[in-house]
Amino acid sequence: MVNPANIKNLLMIIICSLFISCFNPFSPRIDNTTSNENIITDQKTIEGVFQNFKYAYTFKDTTIYGQLLSEDFVFTYFDYDLGVDVSWDRPTDMRTTDGLFANTQDLKLIWNNIVFQEGDSVSVDVKRSFNLTITFNPNDVISFYGFVDMTLIRSAEDDKWRIKRWRDLTNP
Repeated sequence: MVNPANIKNLLMIIICSLFISCFNPFSPRIDNTTSNENIITDQKTIEGVFQNFKYAYTFKDTTIYGQLLSEDFVFTYFDYDLGVDVSWDRPTDMRTTDGLFANTQDLKLIWNNIVFQEGDSVSVDVKRSFNLTITFNPNDVISFYGFVDMTLIRSAEDDKWRIKRWRDLTNP
């Protein structure tokens, strides 16, 4: 005859083993003590635009990136080889950014301090420094330090900010 105390002990060992076996030390729990703040913002603040920009580059997300740009967006940079400014429109910028996202292993963007900000509730000019590291492969990594000069617009005070004009002030 089986001792009921041994059955109870055996049952407890099996139950404990099941709970312990479900613990995976290589898959730790999410820390619920951190802020519940979303990674993607509603773009109703200037900082929210820059946060979404960083998200788009970090996760190579052209959908989020596209939501940053106004329909009449213009990107401009100085071509040091030709000695002239080069500009393109929103569709060209979306194709160029998609190519960047598709052909890199990793993008690390750090927004530094805003060095200039002026405007009103529907149009703001912002100059901000940044660091960008582009990893094409482990042997091909490029780091930039530069400035952006952006004009952000919105139709009304409660609308999303969008980038209307982006002038890249990065030196080669």
